[in-house]
Amino acid sequence: MTHCILIGAPVDEGQRVPGCVMGPAAYRIAGLGRVLETLGHSVEDRGDVALPPLKDVTHPNNAIHHLPEMIGWTDALSSAAEQAMPDGMPIFMGGDHGLALGTVAGVAAHAKAAGRPLFVIWLDAHSDFHTPLTTTSGNLHGTPMAYAAGRDGFAPFPDFPAPVPAENICMFGIRSVDPAEHAALEETEITVNDMRVLDERGIVAPLMEFLDRVRAANGMLHVSLDVDFLDPAIAPAVGTTVPGGATFREAHLVCEILHESGLVTSLDLVELNPFLDDRGRTAKLMVDLVGSMMGQKVFDRRTRSF
Repeated sequence: MTHCILIGAPVDEGQRVPGCVMGPAAYRIAGLGRVLETLGHSVEDRGDVALPPLKDVTHPNNAIHHLPEMIGWTDALSSAAEQAMPDGMPIFMGGDHGLALGTVAGVAAHAKAAGRPLFVIWLDAHSDFHTPLTTTSGNLHGTPMAYAAGRDGFAPFPDFPAPVPAENICMFGIRSVDPAEHAALEETEITVNDMRVLDERGIVAPLMEFLDRVRAANGMLHVSLDVDFLDPAIAPAVGTTVPGGATFREAHLVCEILHESGLVTSLDLVELNPFLDDRGRTAKLMVDLVGSMMGQKVFDRRTRSF
């Protein structure tokens, strides 16, 4: 069984819809720790990461907002992630997707020290492949995947400790990409399984192909699960709803396959905005999905000889 380390990441400054700051508390209230313990895992809650003293930084792109705060979160969460990785499987309870600027950096630093390649699966409606130079919204939650991939244009953020090779990144469920992001992605070897691919090929084959690559490389796998990966009809508590997302059954299937792979070493839960929820339904669904990712099944299938 796994030692699960819960880390609250109350990041609200990466976008403009207030409420993600309440995400960590919502996951605790929805029983995330209890579900993990029921499945036989040990659980350690390290509380919420705090924002450190802010640096006096500016940027030529005047659209960017909360730059000092996002750099502070990146430093703090990178440190928290790097410290947690040797002790178990960190689960970062967000908070908007800007938290991944720090979590993936910390996980990448640990993987580099361990001499193992890092792979990332990005379960999201958005590619989050802008840089601070290309964003027109100024919302830095749209930049972490570009940061992890080593794109230029991130000063004054700290240098990413070990950029993730493009072939080690899989975007899954993508259905909203800005033109600048699309052009940048076209120049990479990142696997983009958008909803067109998943509609044509189904969920299982593209996911298994990526997991086979992780396994063959003895890689570590970071999963970043955004609420807007899900269809807003079943998960309304997100400020960036995009129709046509994963269904209840598809999302659980993804999580069960990830569990069966035995490859997941760290997890982000991002963009939950409890202020937009309906009696906690989105928080509860996300907790159920973590349960599936950690071994919860309706029925365990026996191996048969026929």
